[in-house]
Amino acid sequence: MQDKKRLVITGGGSGLGRALALRWAQQGAAICVTDKDAESAARVAEEVVQAGGESFCVQADVTSEADWLTVLEQVQQHWDGADLLINNAGVATAGDFETETMEQWQWILNINLLGVVRGCQTFAPLFKKQGQGQIINISSQAGITHLPSMGSYNAVKAAVIAFSETLRMELAADNIQVSVVCPSFFRTNLDQSMRTAQPHFKVKVGRYFDRATLSAEQVADYVYKSAQTDAFIVLPHKEGRKAWYMKRFLPNLRYINMMLKMTRRKKR
Repeated sequence: MQDKKRLVITGGGSGLGRALALRWAQQGAAICVTDKDAESAARVAEEVVQAGGESFCVQADVTSEADWLTVLEQVQQHWDGADLLINNAGVATAGDFETETMEQWQWILNINLLGVVRGCQTFAPLFKKQGQGQIINISSQAGITHLPSMGSYNAVKAAVIAFSETLRMELAADNIQVSVVCPSFFRTNLDQSMRTAQPHFKVKVGRYFDRATLSAEQVADYVYKSAQTDAFIVLPHKEGRKAWYMKRFLPNLRYINMMLKMTRRKKR
């Protein structure tokens, strides 16, 4: 049975956004691919059609409220409604906290957190009017397991989880399902957008991506299957699920000491 849902995916021109678009396309979904890069968005929209879905693209920057209104207008013109918003667009930062400037904090905050907030504020009224809808916010394992030298990235991803939980409570009565996805490292191009004042971190993170156990397509498949359920926190990685359970159930001091030992070994 095909899934004829109408989706809006931010950051859909590459990486996980592209993989999500193509995964839903396999079920015959209609997808609005948005991306800051117009060429990438157009290319993925064509791939969606080739994969069996329907698609159109909109050039949009998640930091622009005007762009979000354009996306909403285009969606209403094409479909007169929507079923699912995936807030996927994001960037990366790294570095010891003394090296992270306020400009770097504001940059990632504006994209990774406020971009999600803008998307939800734009589409929630439409979902309420329809009497149904679904929101999937892409966070990260970094929002749960806070490794050193990733202060701003950890903080905004944790905020996305907290915001998503708040939305789940607020929108439940309106028949709007909210979930948050927290993947660990997977093979993608996120490191290309990374900002850091310490270049060795970009090399280090790039190696983590290269060694990742899952591909963007595997993560997208896990997200698709979870979207058919009422799951809230979606953890595609086995090691991520293990870390989440340890943090939840181990005594706090034991967990912190265990993480300190692990990070010291990695530094050595």
